[in-house]
Amino acid sequence: MQAEQEADERAGDPGEESVARAAVRAALLEPGGLVRAVGSGRRRGAEAPKYQRVELRYVDLKGVRHLQVTEYDERQAHTRNAGTAAADTVVDELLGVPYGNWHIETTTETLRLRYTKKGKSLLHRQTEQHEQETSHDRTKQRMLDPAAPFLVELGISDHLGRVKPSRQSKYKQIDEFCKLLLPALEEALAAGRIETGRPLQVVDLGCGNAYLTLAAYHLLTAAGHDVRMTGIDRTPAARERNTRRVTALGWQDHLKFIDATIEAAELDAPPDVVLALHACDTATDDALARAVGWQAPLILAAPCCHHDIQKQLKNVEPPAPYALLTRYGIVRERFADVLTDSLRAAVLRQVGYRVEVVQFVDSEHTPRNLLLRAARTGAAAGPDVQAEYEALIGEWQVKPHLATLVLAPEHEAVL
Repeated sequence: MQAEQEADERAGDPGEESVARAAVRAALLEPGGLVRAVGSGRRRGAEAPKYQRVELRYVDLKGVRHLQVTEYDERQAHTRNAGTAAADTVVDELLGVPYGNWHIETTTETLRLRYTKKGKSLLHRQTEQHEQETSHDRTKQRMLDPAAPFLVELGISDHLGRVKPSRQSKYKQIDEFCKLLLPALEEALAAGRIETGRPLQVVDLGCGNAYLTLAAYHLLTAAGHDVRMTGIDRTPAARERNTRRVTALGWQDHLKFIDATIEAAELDAPPDVVLALHACDTATDDALARAVGWQAPLILAAPCCHHDIQKQLKNVEPPAPYALLTRYGIVRERFADVLTDSLRAAVLRQVGYRVEVVQFVDSEHTPRNLLLRAARTGAAAGPDVQAEYEALIGEWQVKPHLATLVLAPEHEAVL
């Protein structure tokens, strides 16, 4: 078994802070050793970085090694390449950005640097081996190998490990979802929001045919996590089929399905991660409310239809001059989608979550392609967050279902 060595360096003064930063800088500037580095999150009290996340790795361009920097905003990735002579300038620039977490993999170790609420840096180092890949023309990275046994078991891939033409969209959906799940989990672990040294507890609410359930379990266990996963669903046929699949894969000891509503589901332990993929209408609100009640550190939910707010908009007088947004059925439907998810994000912010609303897959694969990604900080929302929310619901005369589930009557955060 691979030997492991762990050490924590706590920076309580500028001298110790420089030691942690120097270790990270050295790892980033090792062309033959850096495998992958990710900077994400925001340090408390600092302005939000221009880009939500940055990834670094070394690539070979025409036989010359370059540092590749990929920066992500809400819509797309921006990539630039720097020669090794300019790499130190680029790295210093990025280390000056107030990211709250750095996750770095080298050929010999993993480094995790995070900043506490008081601004202190914590550096964790663990001896691990990773393989460096520097090919610039590599095929587009996939999180899920099409030949993975669970994909064959689900009927997404054939017996030769090729994604079936008719299942390309389903494969793309779960693969892109997993691309957002793993970095979010790494950030939560690095920030100390999820306790280490014990099994990772994951629940999929309204799991249905369990495509996401099995994909998440495969992904997280392949990443080295000891996972205990539960799928919640009320459909007997789906639960029986899912249980047979899990048994065929040999996962039955750590992955189970139970018959329960989202509201009444009882788990063996509070979940670290709550997933909900395309729970219909207010079922997404029920899932989000359960996650809030559990104080889950990480929530990923891809909403489905939004009938509740649509119905409410039919019976209200829209604020001037926005009558056109509700006059036509198709426009009202799409506006209701945007309004519903914006209000969900606003409610989650009031109960101690940092929220991102992102597109997780192209609309050609599914029109329901928005993802709410929420990380629990426990920080009380400022008065401007509540005021902004109340102004919006007041103008449109709507009452989000999620608010009735998690907010007190006076709309104060319930932590």
